[in-house]
This record gives sequence, C-alpha cells and structure tokens, in this order.
Amino acid sequence: MEKTVRQYSKIYRKVLKEAGLDDSKQNISLYEKRLEEMYQSDNFKKHNIYPSTNTTYIYAVIAMCLELKRHNLSDLQILDAVNKGFSARRNFSKRLIRIIDKLPNSYEIAEKWNISDHAKREKDGSLTYEYFNVSNGKIEYKITKCMYAEMFETYGIRSFCKIFCMTDTMAYENLPAHVKFIRHSDLSDGDCCYDEIIKKEADN
Repeated sequence: MEKTVRQYSKIYRKVLKEAGLDDSKQNISLYEKRLEEMYQSDNFKKHNIYPSTNTTYIYAVIAMCLELKRHNLSDLQILDAVNKGFSARRNFSKRLIRIIDKLPNSYEIAEKWNISDHAKREKDGSLTYEYFNVSNGKIEYKITKCMYAEMFETYGIRSFCKIFCMTDTMAYENLPAHVKFIRHSDLSDGDCCYDEIIKKEADN
C-alpha cells in the first residue's frame, strides 16, 4: 500500500493547489498518514470485498475530503478541488467517450455497458437495485443502496459521494449525439439513484 499512498499523495498535492491551499510537506504528510491508517482499518477490510468497486481509489478520495474539511472549505469548494485534482484521469475517459459518440451505434454500446455493469454489481452486491429495466431504446433503473455512498457514510461525509455520482453525468455529457441521460436523484443526498438513458432518434 505504500506505493499506492504515494501515488494518491501526488494527486492530493494538485487538489491542494486547486483549493488554493498550501501544498506543504506537512499537509501532504498528514494526508498520507490518514490514508495509511484508513487502509489498515477494519472498515477498509469490510468494504474491500466488491470486485466491481475500486475501494482503494474510493478511500483515497474520502481521505482527501476529510483532510480538506480541516481547512474549513465549503462542500462545493471541496467537490470542485477534488474533481480538478483527478482531471487528467477523467479527461482520458472523456476523450474515449467522445470517440464513441461519433459512432452510429453509440447508444447500443452504452446499453451493453450498462447491462454488463448491472450484472457485475448484482453479482457482488455493491449496488442494490429496486429495478433495472431495458426496453427498446431505453434503460431505466433505480438503485436503493450503493456501497460508494455507504463508504462515505461510514466516515460521516455521505454528501461527498457526489464526486462519484457525478461521473455518470459527466460521461453522458460526452455522448450527446445519440444518448440522452436523465438523473432524477442520487444517493449522495437522496433516497435512491434514479436514472433514465434514452436513445436519441436521428432527427432529434
């Protein structure tokens, strides 16, 4: 885990800069110490059992949020700083998705991804679905329990799970040609994650 902690501490340095905070050795060391302790905790062992969920990554983000809260930043400032800190990682995904958006079957690709992801989540129990419906040109689902949100809840910062909830919205923003994504609610601040993914007709 030592190498992993160092990897995420480099990203945290960028997060501190994005938040307008001092990226001093002391602040970096405090983050590394917190993350090391979290990785050694019983909570991590309890949560690190879902193959479809990168618990190591999630805990690194939770540790960042907890450290930033010490600096009395607003929730919006923390969300913004962490998202910008991971911009390089997310920009790669955005570029790939934009390429897919140019394909005539981009909705079908999104549909297959959702069906595959649902199967993995159902199998390992990382998400609990009230329903997952696939019809002609539409996917609609409601998630009543999400281990991402549960992990953040464990550390008393459930609302910051929005960082991960936003990844779906950001992904579909890069598929505008053939896919319409509607998020009615998510589990960071609501009682369910309710989404609709709809195929756009050619003349829309």
